[in-house]
Amino acid sequence: MEMHQIRYFLAVCEHRNFTHAASASNVSQPSLTTAIKKLEDELGGDLFVRDRSGCRLTALGKLVQPRLQKVHDETLQAKAEAVRHTRLERVPISVGVGETIGHNRISAAMERIRARLPLVEIELIVDSSSALLPRLRDGDFDIVVTAEQVSEDLYRIDHLYDETYRVVISNSHPLSEFEAVSLSTLAKTTMLDRPNCEMRDALHSTCADHGHELYAAYRSNRVDWLLELARQGSGAVILPETAIPSEKGLVSISFDGMEISRTVSAVRYRHQSSRSETNDLIREIARLPA
Repeated sequence: MEMHQIRYFLAVCEHRNFTHAASASNVSQPSLTTAIKKLEDELGGDLFVRDRSGCRLTALGKLVQPRLQKVHDETLQAKAEAVRHTRLERVPISVGVGETIGHNRISAAMERIRARLPLVEIELIVDSSSALLPRLRDGDFDIVVTAEQVSEDLYRIDHLYDETYRVVISNSHPLSEFEAVSLSTLAKTTMLDRPNCEMRDALHSTCADHGHELYAAYRSNRVDWLLELARQGSGAVILPETAIPSEKGLVSISFDGMEISRTVSAVRYRHQSSRSETNDLIREIARLPA
């Protein structure tokens, strides 16, 4: 099966007429008909039934059409990306970001990279670290930004930054008058819980050690939903600094007498080569904000 046969087949599917399909494909009708006949011989049956109005797909034709369309589309995409790489029109960097990582610092770093290297193209995929790391090993990503601990035998780990967790509430919430909040006070506060937070178990364990239990009236894996609930005064949510937006409607306060923090790293698969553009992005993310 050759690509020109697939291309001619799809042209006939579109025009429902061999003559019109040949004209649109810039080929003679006998050449198109011969190519279609060879394709039918290879697939083992007729693909079209001709009638007075032109032609229509057979059952076999209907079966193979979506598959051949997919082959055609993916081939065109592969050629386009190859041309872009060859001509250096774009230098795509694929970045996987753990779903609990705040966007503030990373988005600012990406904007600085684009300002300095305007031909760089960045693809950003947000998912759980457990989903991202296998794809990193498969070559889908250049780096994964995560707070998860990973094996140094498998991955090259670049420290990006450390950040503390803070309690985020509405500016009309009773806690907004506090400079810091104790665990005992939080235990009396309606919480907005993130089940996918890396520090969740540690925080609940610490509370239990001090005889307190946090009550969550709302739970979500989406930070944006929890922030909106916080804006409405529905409760308090514990977030890392880079996930806290700067806006008048929200206030963030520290923990009284304790600090909860985490380390965020850029992870690369050791068996995959690294490009200079990826190194530049890592340095930008690690750079202290101005």
